[in-house]
Amino acid sequence: MDGTLLDKHFDDYFWEQYVPEHYSLRHDLGLEQARAELLARYQRTAGSLLWADLDHWSRELGFDLVALKEQLASLIVLRPRVERFLDRCRQAGKQLYLVTNAHHRTLALKLSRVDLACRLDRIVHAGSDAGRPELPALPPVAAINRAKEEEQFWHELTRLLALDPARSLLIDDSETVLAQAAAGGIRHLCHIARPSSRLPTRFSSRFPSIEHFDEIMPPLPRTP
Repeated sequence: MDGTLLDKHFDDYFWEQYVPEHYSLRHDLGLEQARAELLARYQRTAGSLLWADLDHWSRELGFDLVALKEQLASLIVLRPRVERFLDRCRQAGKQLYLVTNAHHRTLALKLSRVDLACRLDRIVHAGSDAGRPELPALPPVAAINRAKEEEQFWHELTRLLALDPARSLLIDDSETVLAQAAAGGIRHLCHIARPSSRLPTRFSSRFPSIEHFDEIMPPLPRTP
């Protein structure tokens, strides 16, 4: 979701600037020292469910991260041409699934800010808390208690959604996720080279890579 459908600037700014600012004030540290300490702590959870677990980080850091995210909610925006791409896929008869590591409260906040849920067939997130009241009733939400950075996640996703992995396309901004999806049998893979509007484009050397969705936009259906 983040960096693929949504501008990753929100998350980058939140974790690398906004949280360090609050952490530095709480612990009477300089901003750069606070940022360095936090980035080291973040990195120790990379690739695990704890990475995006707001409850975990709220306990660890001693303040309400959900409330902080809500203060920055105006930064939650779709990446260019996302709505048109999803609509074209729908017109072409494709099934659309959102697969995310996002914590359920982050997911609920973001879906409340963008016109995305109505365009999806199902949401699958990497947690054990599907069915929480914060999440939308539609589309249906399911959970896999693994991170997308694990190969087993993709085997379980394939079973859950009854996917044909040879006919499935995953689009993601993380090369690690794409590599694990490939190991899990997903055949068609596409890398987002510019997940944040504030950072330069970085194309992948390992996977087909695009900046924006107009590069793979399905054509309009032919009229009889």
